[in-house]
Amino acid sequence: MKAGINMGVYTCNTSMKNEAFFSSDGDIMIVPQLGKLSIMTEFGHIEAESWEVVVIPRGIKFAVEVTEDCRGYYCELYDGHLQIPDLGPIGTNGNANPRDFAIPKAKYFDETNEYRVIQKYLGKFFEYTIPHNIFDIVAWHGNYYPYKYDCHHFNTMGSISYDHPDPSVFTVLTCQTPDHGQAALDFAIFPPRWLSMEDTFRPPYFHRNTMNEFMGNVAGQYDAKEEGFSPGAVSLHSCMSAHGPEAEVVEKASTCELKPQKVGEGCLAFMFETCYTMKVTKSFMHDLEGATDSYSVNSHKAVDESYHDCWKGMKRLFDPNDPDAGYKKYLSEHKN
Repeated sequence: MKAGINMGVYTCNTSMKNEAFFSSDGDIMIVPQLGKLSIMTEFGHIEAESWEVVVIPRGIKFAVEVTEDCRGYYCELYDGHLQIPDLGPIGTNGNANPRDFAIPKAKYFDETNEYRVIQKYLGKFFEYTIPHNIFDIVAWHGNYYPYKYDCHHFNTMGSISYDHPDPSVFTVLTCQTPDHGQAALDFAIFPPRWLSMEDTFRPPYFHRNTMNEFMGNVAGQYDAKEEGFSPGAVSLHSCMSAHGPEAEVVEKASTCELKPQKVGEGCLAFMFETCYTMKVTKSFMHDLEGATDSYSVNSHKAVDESYHDCWKGMKRLFDPNDPDAGYKKYLSEHKN
């Protein structure tokens, strides 16, 4: 059965020479965070860097060249294929527009040297060699191909009256399961945007849900967690695990003047959200033991063992002796 997902972090500093890779298990989404990837596919060439995402469909062969240390995120989707979500009342223009997805132009290599091909099938790796360059395709046509998207083009939707919208309004691409409304994968981004909601706690509110949220930070400072979530970091909030903004963010958002505010300048966080329950692999945890983040100016442990401390010291804002205090304050501020 083709159902499921896997995701994680990649690092690389060496190019693939005379070799290619493809997955028979699912589509692969690549989210570069550091460095530029030069990806050669059977359909042509794609260059991708920070703020861009690449999708390589199941079975498409590709090779990656790099000229620097690179790091980023990936997700392999075993279900169907990613697509732009139904926009409903948003209408024709909004979120990720079809015109902004770039596809490769055919490019071929007429070479007869030995080429190594690596195949991923049912979670295992196999290889074979062929006596010519795998990328010797002169032309192509059809509607099954790799593509990339620049997140700078995302047309962000949001509330212009009150309340905090569900993060699904930030969905770039989705893959739905047969269970209506349950996504095998939603890829959502949190780009620079304006907040103007009145009488509203504007950051993401505290919640639990049936989805599993894998978050990454491509650039800048994520507005819901200002400390301890630097570019390249990742967090996983599993199904029904309570989470929300850190104490300092709660304090600021609960006491600030609610005037129009631009947030996320130069920042891009993202989320892989899935209905499938996930677990952290033993190999991943083993690799992290004693590791440090070498990209940080001040190297620190790769695992934030005090992550939960971000919620310590949170002030109690509800007064049971005056439960209508907040509403009274709202009325006094809007009596005219």
